[in-house]
Parts: sequence; C-alpha cells; structure tokens
Amino acid sequence: MTRLGFLMTRLRPEEKLLLEELEKRPDVEVIRILDGEHVFDISHLPQKVDLVFERSISYSRGLYIARIFEANDVVVVNPSLLAERCGDKYITSQILVRNNIPTPRVLMAFDESSALAAVEMMGYPCVLKPVIGSWGRLLALVENRSDAESFIEHKAALGINHQVYYIQEYVNKPGRDIRAFVIGEEPICAIYRTSESWITNTARGGVASNCPLTIELVDICQRTARALGCGMLAIDVFETGDGLVVNEVNHTMEFRNSITTTGINIPALMVDYVLSQARG
Repeated sequence: MTRLGFLMTRLRPEEKLLLEELEKRPDVEVIRILDGEHVFDISHLPQKVDLVFERSISYSRGLYIARIFEANDVVVVNPSLLAERCGDKYITSQILVRNNIPTPRVLMAFDESSALAAVEMMGYPCVLKPVIGSWGRLLALVENRSDAESFIEHKAALGINHQVYYIQEYVNKPGRDIRAFVIGEEPICAIYRTSESWITNTARGGVASNCPLTIELVDICQRTARALGCGMLAIDVFETGDGLVVNEVNHTMEFRNSITTTGINIPALMVDYVLSQARG
C-alpha cells in the first residue's frame, strides 16, 4: 500500500479529477494535505507518507513544502528543482537559451532607468512580465515609450518581486498559441488556445481546440523536458515564420479544458506517472 500525500491549496476541477482517479487505485491510500493549514517542523514531518503529489496553486508554498518533504527523504512529484526551474521565468528562459531551444529574446534589468533602457533596446512592442506568476496576470504589452515609463513606474511601486524587470521580445502570434502536455519526456496531447486578445490563456478567455502532435512540436517539447528535468509539464509554444519557439513552462498544469478537447485521459496518465516515481 502506497501512502500518497496529495498537497493542494483548494479543490479545483483538476484536483477533483485527480483524486477521483486515485480512488480507482486499490493499492493507494491518499492523505490530503492543505498547504495553508499545516505548521511544518522541518525536522519532523506532520504525516508519514511514501510519496507527495504536489498540486499547490501557490508557487512559493508548493516549492518550500516540497523541499521540506524532500529533505526528509520523501519523493515529491513534481520535485522542487523542476518547480523552481519552471516557476521562475528567468530560470526557464536561461535554461532554454543554454540548451539552444528557440525562445523569445529576454533582457533583464534591476532598476527603473536600466529597465527603460532595456525596453528601448528591445524595441516596441515588447512584453513586461513578473518573473514569478501565472494565468497571464500582470503582463504588460509595451507599445511606446509612454507605456514603458508608466508600466515601469507602476512595477517599481509593487514591491521587491516586481523590481526585477523581465523584458521579453513580443511574438506576433497568429491569434493563438499551443499548450502541449508532457509526461516524463513524452508529449501526450496538445491544444491550440485561440483569442482575439494578445493573451491567449484559457483562464483569460482563450478557446481550446485540439492541436496535432507534429514532429516539430514533439521534438521541441522533448528537448524542453530534458533540459528542465522530466516530470509533468505544460509547455506553451508560439508558432512563428521561423518555426516553433517555447514561451513558458508550467509545472502544476491545469487541464480541465483539454480532456474532451484532445480525447486524452490526462489525469489517469498523470496518476500513472506519479505512482511510477514511488521508491520500490
């Protein structure tokens, strides 16, 4: 019997589907761990588990709780190293660049004047992003110097995380991007996310439709998974005139809009993978 700690913030549709799938496994005992309700003594785990399935909404909660379990010799899926590599956009971009995986150009700056200089160097339009964040929140499309001055001033007032300026090349998408789901290092399915807005996240109104797993898409996803560290990933890809480029990678992927769209039982494959990581 495997005692599996299911770490979550709250019960979203994804967590419900995953828990329903786990209930079908007779050799698994699920212990739910709500990330906001526990005090963690770093030398003594609150519950004895063999394996942790990390599904926290909060990047920082998931990262540090994963580290606590790992320090006490418990396997966490996805592990904290992979979470850190995906959850911080600078780290993701740097790994992609070092591994020669096509990705939008990024400039980094650390005060208001250098950030403005970086935007001017990148050229208009470009995109300002927080280094940590998801669901397309606090993204800014910078179309001219007036925009740049306003957005940079606003970010400077938001606090320390926003005083790291991540300036990304704007990619003119064909009204959509691709989200590919990868387990281990194998893409299992993909969707197009189509929107009239430049932000195509389904959480922001993007419409999902099935995307075929072409040779080019499979190749760039496999290379990305190997570079970051294999696990359960959602890789966001742009189509350009020069081929596919990787934009971001998510380590606690949402998939509610993708099961019927693709015809793939994503939660079942995720549970299979998590259980395969248990120590024998």
